[in-house]
Amino acid sequence: MASLLGELGRQQFAAESIAPVGEDARRRGVRLLTAHRSKGLEWDVVAVCGVQDGAWPDLRQRSSLLGVEELDAPARGGLRPPLTRADLLADERRLFYVALTRARRRLLVTAVDSPDDDGSRPSRFLEEIGVPVVAAGGRPTRPLTLVGLVATLRRLATEPGAGPALRTAARRRLAALAAASDDEGRPLAPAAHPRTWWGLLEVTTSEVPVVAADVPVRLSGSSLSGLRDCSLRWFLEHEAHAVTVASTAQGFGRVVHALADEVTTGRTAANLAALDARLDTVWRHLAYEARWRSDQERTAAREALARFLAWHAAERGRRVVDAEIRFTCQLTVAGREVWLRGFIDRLELDDAGRVHVIDFKTGRTPVTTAELATHPQLGSYQLAIRSGALDDAVRSATTPRGLAPVPTRPEAMPGPGRAAVEPGGAELVHLRLDAGGDAAVPGSAEATPGPPKVQAQAPLPADGPTWMDEVVADAVHTIDAEAFRPVPGGHCTTCTFQGSCPARPEGRQVIA
Repeated sequence: MASLLGELGRQQFAAESIAPVGEDARRRGVRLLTAHRSKGLEWDVVAVCGVQDGAWPDLRQRSSLLGVEELDAPARGGLRPPLTRADLLADERRLFYVALTRARRRLLVTAVDSPDDDGSRPSRFLEEIGVPVVAAGGRPTRPLTLVGLVATLRRLATEPGAGPALRTAARRRLAALAAASDDEGRPLAPAAHPRTWWGLLEVTTSEVPVVAADVPVRLSGSSLSGLRDCSLRWFLEHEAHAVTVASTAQGFGRVVHALADEVTTGRTAANLAALDARLDTVWRHLAYEARWRSDQERTAAREALARFLAWHAAERGRRVVDAEIRFTCQLTVAGREVWLRGFIDRLELDDAGRVHVIDFKTGRTPVTTAELATHPQLGSYQLAIRSGALDDAVRSATTPRGLAPVPTRPEAMPGPGRAAVEPGGAELVHLRLDAGGDAAVPGSAEATPGPPKVQAQAPLPADGPTWMDEVVADAVHTIDAEAFRPVPGGHCTTCTFQGSCPARPEGRQVIA
């Protein structure tokens, strides 16, 4: 024991951050403490709050893990019997009496009587006080907290409908709260100071453009879709880089796309057993939160690959050119150099020498007919084909990779200023959806799903301006003008920037 006490005496401990304060500070403040801690103390005014049934009295058994409270003197048997409910009720009544008798001049006791059948009820002890209970209906006009007080004063200080005298009084109280600090100089109500308020400073502008005039504007099909749907969301994702980490849904799509590419290029046999085995080797790397969710999505991935195989084997009068093709297309729009970049899942060539774009989708919702006609991502692929960005990919298609050779036909060769091939249209192949258009339920009665839902976009004209040129021009104008405005719509439900969007209730404090 002596060595233990010596070791403790040599140690140094940090000062208690919530140590009792001096007598002067106690006189100036309001003490908040339990009924047990109030024994032997008195105040002029005492408020006993929350006198609810279940709290006063609290008839739960008090016991520790090892039951040391039951130990008693050996002469009395060694163990104390557990307290009965009557004993607990008597202890609680004595404790309530202690709390009530701490007041010298004024005592306030509060409780809530909920109108709901299962709501809170006042304690039975209220009837034993011997004074009438005054019921106050309704709720307080504001939360009875410091935060609620500051919020009310701020509203009154800036409310145009409030009278001059009321606004002046609110501002004076805010100034007093903002100047108040504790013994260490820390502000007690920092939210009362105007420097912490939103919307009081002038709106700032940046002298550095989003894209300099001498730098190409880099766009992609997804960027064009994002700028058209909501330019503010596009800016936060692509320029502010406020994107979230990749989700398991994105991992699902990458796995299915990769296996579809292996079948297209001949690296994996075009049968479901081979794809199922390959799926097993990579699925464990997708970190689903629950095992049942992983199993459900594993079944959905197998069914998506089965739909792909059904579509892959179907006769469409076209030959595979290549898969997983990256491209960069250089355009000039309104005097600005534009680099249109993208990644195409699959290219096919028909007998007329026209190139068809295939874009595999693993989402659960198809686009509408109106959206399909001017789908920017599909349109960007077709624009790249029309501009000649994929001529080399079409010409270099060879049989060693398992791809069909492209026929060399004189009429397929480009004229002056034209691409070697023309777009034949673009298709969305929804691998989670059946051809009928309904979203499939993983593990349903069908042993092997049929073909997937396919949505085809009409080919762009070989010459002249098209709707896609207008989409690119609008995107360039938005970036040059830096007019990134929110556009409310169905995409808002999945947006991660709702707290920064002035079009949403969560982000009304933001000025865009």
